[in-house]
Amino acid sequence: MKFDIEKLSEKELIELNRRIVERLKFLASARHHTKMMEFNVGEKVSFKAADHEEKIGTLMKYNKKTVTVITEDGGHWNVSPHLLSKVSDNDFNRISAKEHNLN
Repeated sequence: MKFDIEKLSEKELIELNRRIVERLKFLASARHHTKMMEFNVGEKVSFKAADHEEKIGTLMKYNKKTVTVITEDGGHWNVSPHLLSKVSDNDFNRISAKEHNLN
């Protein structure tokens, strides 16, 4: 799609910019929502925390852009759904056993 912005006034460019930013935010929101719907409340999930430690917990709630995960140690994390992975019962038991052996 070819669009000549050279002929637009400053006011028209500002309005075009506002509409572009609005559209980009909508598309990002739709991507977050789609990714979020891959997970169910109550499901076991894992993610890497800022310290690169793998955390495992239960998805408790959907937020606007994140989900709330409660880890086994009682931590509450708001995590982008793009950082989550599903955890099978076997993986959950293996990781839990590994964590308990380290302590």
